[in-house]
Amino acid sequence: MSIAENIKSLKKETVPINVTLIAVSKTKPAEELQEAYDAGQRLFGENMVQELVEKYEQLPKDIKWHLIGHLQSNKVKYIAPFISMIQSVDSLKLLQEINKHAEKNKRVIDCLLQIYIADEETKYGLGFDEAIELIRSEEIAALKNICIRGLMGIATNTDNEKQIKDEYYELRTFFDGMKQSFFRKDTAFDTLSMGMSSDYKLAIEQGSNMVRLGSTIFGKRIIKHFKNN
Repeated sequence: MSIAENIKSLKKETVPINVTLIAVSKTKPAEELQEAYDAGQRLFGENMVQELVEKYEQLPKDIKWHLIGHLQSNKVKYIAPFISMIQSVDSLKLLQEINKHAEKNKRVIDCLLQIYIADEETKYGLGFDEAIELIRSEEIAALKNICIRGLMGIATNTDNEKQIKDEYYELRTFFDGMKQSFFRKDTAFDTLSMGMSSDYKLAIEQGSNMVRLGSTIFGKRIIKHFKNN
């Protein structure tokens, strides 16, 4: 199926159950993103800052860009003027840097805390205890130009469906606990981003309301050479 047909099919699947679709467009050329845009897609996720900035400059300005890859503090300034959401926040230091550049740009930037749930050392993210400690910290209360919208997690890359389900269940349970304990009166804390092309159906089963899909939309990735983030 074409990119447009894939978008249409996924929207039929996700819109009725209030699941937000992020088109993960890393390594994809601008022409393919434009095809998805022309099919009605407006939310795109990128992993690397340089690639994200290049595509922002080339594509329509009503696209809402999500940074979903690991973000270094010294790169925040490049995306702060336009980024819609940063899904990969994994430290107070990074939040403070996002807040600083959001303030400079007279913006409030939506953020998700990335929680480490995978049985893989290569993944980034906060542990459950670290996330609670961060939310409880006095420093975070001073950050007026960021908005914590929820949590993001990446499950283990495995064929073991039970393990994936358990990891997503654990994150959903933690999300519910965070909402109850710290964001009960905050309607903005509403996003649980979990699920990629290989496991998004399992993630939705476990309560995800935002999925990040690349190959399901664009086909298998062809690695292109971009400079490191």
